[in-house]
Amino acid sequence: MKLTLKQRLDISRFLRGEAPGDDPITLNQRRIFILPTRRGLGFALLIVLLMLIAFVYGNNLAYFLAFLLAGVFFVTILHTYNALAGLTVGAGQPANAFAGTAAGFVFYLQNPTWQTRYGIHIKLSDGLMLDLPAKQTQTVTLYTPASQRGWLVCGTVTLSACFPLGLFRAWSPLRFDRKLLVYPQPAAYAPPLPQAQQDNGTQFRSRLQGSDEFYGARPYQLGDPLRHIHWKTFAKGRQLQTKQYAGSSDANQLWLDYAVTPGSNREQRLSLLCRWLIDAEHSGLRYGLRLPGQEFAPDRGRKHYLSCLKALALF
Repeated sequence: MKLTLKQRLDISRFLRGEAPGDDPITLNQRRIFILPTRRGLGFALLIVLLMLIAFVYGNNLAYFLAFLLAGVFFVTILHTYNALAGLTVGAGQPANAFAGTAAGFVFYLQNPTWQTRYGIHIKLSDGLMLDLPAKQTQTVTLYTPASQRGWLVCGTVTLSACFPLGLFRAWSPLRFDRKLLVYPQPAAYAPPLPQAQQDNGTQFRSRLQGSDEFYGARPYQLGDPLRHIHWKTFAKGRQLQTKQYAGSSDANQLWLDYAVTPGSNREQRLSLLCRWLIDAEHSGLRYGLRLPGQEFAPDRGRKHYLSCLKALALF
């Protein structure tokens, strides 16, 4: 895509990169920018001082040293540019995350040349340094905080290099059309799963907490009865878990209903519903989800689980 002169001189292009896209990007002279580092500016000042000394005292040796350092200075520009030139950068499909954690975006770097690239720094929110061997492709995962539920758009990923002498920094800001879904943050402490409901609409004390047939186990929560703690798994060094019981009838349906979920605001309710979803799914229970304007019939399995989480994230 050709850029107009106005687009080329847009300051945001030097900081955020060009418009995002899906295709891999090959770094060339249009996408690589280069400026002297603090060390490079000091090096240039040294050359100027040597030139002044040579001019004032007519010292040929000082002239020779000044021109030699100036040659190194300008040749370094080309080598620093070549540290990035020709690399191909692409973005993989990221995995969804929960709020309050770090979301990972996947990128791959391909070096199609016979030249090993040293000291490549790639940064999103965090960054890492790597060397890219000749004719090799390397995959990296960069993490960024997932503070709020909903869609999280991939920001600007910046590749930079100061090879070989650190006198110049070449960088290339890139943007990819990638986003991931951030689910609500699960409540750290939650009451036991809510009461189940029979097909006739009456409420009864959930058999998940009763003493019927053993159904499964879920992570221990504060307030669970001691008689229901799964001591055998705890003795094996595993996480403390609580036994759950259920009858054999499929007529008993566990509904997770936003309208009756305790909480002083929307985020607290969604956080509690998210915790219950995780516990119900890990225990292999059939559960349904009711949100204002949405309803998911009782079911179990990963597809049902992800559909419910997505509804919570976008509610």
